[in-house]
Amino acid sequence: MTATERRASASLASIFALRMLGLFLVLPVFALEARRYPGGEDPVWLGLAMGIYGLTQGLLQLPFGMASDRFGRKRVIVLGLLIFALGSFWAAAATDLMGLLLGRSLQGAGAVSAAVTALLADLTRDEVRTKAMALVGGSIGLMFALSLVLSPLLTGWIGLSGLFGLTGVLALVGVGVVVWSVPPAPVPVTGEGRGRLRDVLVHADLMRLNVGVFVLHAVQLAMWVSVPALLVQAGLQTAQHWQVYLPAVALSFVFLGLVFAAERRGHLKKLFLVSIGLILLVQAGLLLQSVGTTSLGALAVLLLVFFCGFNALEATQPSLASRIAPSAMRGAAMGVYNTLQSLGFFVGGLSGGWLVKSWGSPALFLCCGVAMLAWLLVAWPMQTPGRSAPVGQAA
Repeated sequence: MTATERRASASLASIFALRMLGLFLVLPVFALEARRYPGGEDPVWLGLAMGIYGLTQGLLQLPFGMASDRFGRKRVIVLGLLIFALGSFWAAAATDLMGLLLGRSLQGAGAVSAAVTALLADLTRDEVRTKAMALVGGSIGLMFALSLVLSPLLTGWIGLSGLFGLTGVLALVGVGVVVWSVPPAPVPVTGEGRGRLRDVLVHADLMRLNVGVFVLHAVQLAMWVSVPALLVQAGLQTAQHWQVYLPAVALSFVFLGLVFAAERRGHLKKLFLVSIGLILLVQAGLLLQSVGTTSLGALAVLLLVFFCGFNALEATQPSLASRIAPSAMRGAAMGVYNTLQSLGFFVGGLSGGWLVKSWGSPALFLCCGVAMLAWLLVAWPMQTPGRSAPVGQAA
């Protein structure tokens, strides 16, 4: 990487990290702590409050992405972070589950992921793009691991409302990073050069990636409706869950080395499909754990395998999407991609709570496994990046 590419990758990864740390600090304890709020005893409303962030973000990712093509990436990112901070402070002041739900929905309205990813693609070359995206994915994984350690401790100190307040402060720090640290963004393309949204929506390989990111994040959020309870059943109290999460996330970073090696040798598609298969196997393992005797060791191994597959997919999918889409419509392409990602969060949270309430954890993991199998079949015909068809090819 050049000096500018390193600066762009590090600063934009830090924006993701600051934003996601705030979100992840809430995730491990939300399902437990939100039950203490009036209205929090209903698993469906609890799941909705957890996943509503993904719905509002999904609705606005595409408009934000297209706006970044037209008005510039940095302006859109700053606006989105300010809205996200406002939602965080709203949730911090909430006194019932409906207040939390409204705050979470406003957090999601700060939909900057598409603009940040598009800016990172603008500032890096194709040959280093996966490394840049992996740095972002690695920072997200590191923040997740850090949140698993800090979340129970901070919750005991400042409570769930304090976690939301901290999330708002971190978002404001992110605004400072955008203004003073991120390299200058390219001048937005005007006129006919901006391309058409239809060209994104009818491209076969882009839509395969869009389906994939929806499934991946729906499964990720749905899992965490039941995984904490399984760990408790295995004898690990909530405050000790980091003892399983942290080693699993840390060791999974080793797997990213295989991603770079596979890309250099032209085997990226094979590793991509293997990663999907790993998460499919994890769902089968969690299904067995939920219907039999729960083993802490088995859960630890399953979570390690999950994070190996998840981190690999988090690094490769946005890189592939940004390389397929031309620069003039990259914001729109990443907007569609991040819209499906966000909708996956929403569907995962809502359906996870509903499945557990109606049929229990085994049904949840069975449905997650079926979703992963469907994605594997959709992704199988995917072309390698070097031979991807130009945007505009019909699906």
